Amino acid sequence: ADALLHRLVQGVPEGQGGCSVQGCVLSASVGPTGSTSVAAVIGDPVAHSLSPRIHNAAFRALGLDWVFVALPVPSGQAAIAVDGVRSLGLRGVSVTMPHKEAVIDALDGLTSAAADLGAVNCILRAPHDDALLIGDNTDGVGFLRGLKVDLDLEPAGRRIVVLGAGGAARAVVHALAAADAVEGTVVNRDPARGERAAALAVDAGRFVPADDARSVADAVGSADILVNATPVGMASDNSMPLSVDLLRPDLPVADLIYHPVVTPLMAAAADRGARTANGVSMLVQQAAVAFEHWTGVA
Repeated sequence: ADALLHRLVQGVPEGQGGCSVQGCVLSASVGPTGSTSVAAVIGDPVAHSLSPRIHNAAFRALGLDWVFVALPVPSGQAAIAVDGVRSLGLRGVSVTMPHKEAVIDALDGLTSAAADLGAVNCILRAPHDDALLIGDNTDGVGFLRGLKVDLDLEPAGRRIVVLGAGGAARAVVHALAAADAVEGTVVNRDPARGERAAALAVDAGRFVPADDARSVADAVGSADILVNATPVGMASDNSMPLSVDLLRPDLPVADLIYHPVVTPLMAAAADRGARTANGVSMLVQQAAVAFEHWTGVA
């Protein structure tokens, strides 16, 4: 092993510690060092996560001595993982399924967004006390930023229809209310979940059952923006989350799915002359908010 390591560390003869050859990995800035700051994503599964690619690319571009890794954490182990964050000194953590709710009790505090949504997708060190871990939810802000980047739209004064009532939909509805949308209508099959999601928009929130075709048509017909926050149309699923007859040229469509890049809903909307956007910008922008939390670099 000693001989192998000395061969890998260019210019260091076995038994010597010097490093004078150009390109020697002891003198070059190659990969993590003993002082590298570490951030991670925890979840199960996480092997498919794009977060390491996104964050490591940003670290390299800005010349930051940081590295981002994916750490598989089985269901039921969220609190233990948070303890590990503390003891290992991780500088930031992204949280994905199934831990977005489970980590909450192990944290020292929550931002208002995380508290309202009851879900955390980002753990950061408290600015006033590095020993404290705070949970945030950056999905809503990420959606708003992505909406501006892709479609040059602001929700203020507009009516938005959101299809779905899961975690992503709830974050979107919450953000729309904070951004002064006139109305945020949630369309969902489950009335209880739909009502809870709509309530996040307070007075601007409204729920419409997905099986009430006339009410759905009325809501979409008066909408300024349509958001798909369901998994319908993901991967090889060619189905549609609503009737194509409800789409129109002046109704921009934001689909939170990013695989495929063009979903069946987006394709149908584009065929009718509407502007469309997928979920890539939301993914990148919510990561950017977390990046800013951790590094202090905007």
